[in-house]
Amino acid sequence: MDFQDNPVRRARGRPRAFDARTEQNTIKSLDRALMVLDELSHMESASLSELAQGLEESPATVYRILSTFALHGVVEVDAAQQTWHIGADAFRIGSAFLRRTSLVERSRAVLRGLMKTTGETANLGVEKDGAVLFVSQVETHAPIRAFFPPGTLSPLHASGIGKVLLAHAPAGRLEQVAAKGLESFTPHTLADLGRLRADLDLIRARGHAVDDQERNLGMRCIAAPIRNVHGEVVAGISVSGPTSRVSPDHVPDLARAVIAAAAEVSAAIGAPGG
Repeated sequence: MDFQDNPVRRARGRPRAFDARTEQNTIKSLDRALMVLDELSHMESASLSELAQGLEESPATVYRILSTFALHGVVEVDAAQQTWHIGADAFRIGSAFLRRTSLVERSRAVLRGLMKTTGETANLGVEKDGAVLFVSQVETHAPIRAFFPPGTLSPLHASGIGKVLLAHAPAGRLEQVAAKGLESFTPHTLADLGRLRADLDLIRARGHAVDDQERNLGMRCIAAPIRNVHGEVVAGISVSGPTSRVSPDHVPDLARAVIAAAAEVSAAIGAPGG
């Protein structure tokens, strides 16, 4: 069979007559309705006249849109105050995004891009039982490289991602970790609570952590925090490599790349902007 003679199969989810031009594939009334919903979400509570004025639409049009949304529970009206609010079903629909959001899946492309940009191994880690659990990695093609396969555990105080997580942990978490002992792995390990606390302050101030041979001699790591939809730090992303390549002079450039990657993953899982 000559496949070149066959027509190109259209992407699934598109109608047979699909045209990529946006203006031919939008429903203006639906677009207007979603603008009303978006405006209401920013105002949190608004009267009909306030919404109409803010959108520069007629009150009659806005009312029809709100009434339609109300039938589906997407908005609610306070009859006594004559104000409109986002409804419970809007939350239910929006929660479908959270259910399909996977940190590992959504970070994978970013990890690949970070590895290509920096030339070093890119890692993703979360906290589990007082340690960093590495859940994803994209290895560099360089012959000498860091290797933390998914499932690897590393002490919080002696890894870049671990220190990022500690720096943004709730009050008292650092003391809990320190109470179990801060094991020293190399002469560079921050096994003293005072030195570790000072480093965590620096991490919060500059937005990234540096593991400077604190777990393994000859290896350096730069990490940044990933935030969830509530703005909470739930993971860290990093690049790791030998000190011969990840030199002190190279750290600022790597840090910028890692921070940008962390922001990209954060946005992908719903973190608030700004």
